[in-house]
Amino acid sequence: MLDIYTLGEEVLREKAEKITVFDNALAIFVDAMFETMAEADGIGLAAPQVGVLKRLFVVDTHRPGERMVFINPEIIETSQEQGLYEEGCLSIPGMYYDIVRPLEITIQAQDLSGKAFVKHIAGTLARVVQHEYDHLNGILFIDRMDEEAREKLVASYNRRNKKRKK
Repeated sequence: MLDIYTLGEEVLREKAEKITVFDNALAIFVDAMFETMAEADGIGLAAPQVGVLKRLFVVDTHRPGERMVFINPEIIETSQEQGLYEEGCLSIPGMYYDIVRPLEITIQAQDLSGKAFVKHIAGTLARVVQHEYDHLNGILFIDRMDEEAREKLVASYNRRNKKRKK
């Protein structure tokens, strides 16, 4: 199990670096990410969320064919049509908000062996992929909220966690 970093920790605001070595250590790390994500009851997890500034994330929506790893991803196209849907984040546990995102995307990335692929994605998977992709650029879902709503959510999160730490 890996530690999941939470709101306020600097690593979540930094831009991740490209992965250049595709070896057994990377495969072991990816397995640990899937395990950590499952244990936390998440459907996506990016490397910066576990303190590793590398361009990598994993997703598992529990639907057939939707358990994937994306290494060095780039979103190359987004649909004009957007949708509003509630999002949460393992790095901001217990906080949720409706976020607007494109309904469909096309992404290029590499798999565990370094082989490039391009995938057109829609629905829940497209949302999860965009959310995790943001993490690679130091962006959290709360950054997509208006300022007033973001301030309220962060204050609520801080109050909740202050009580929990006592």
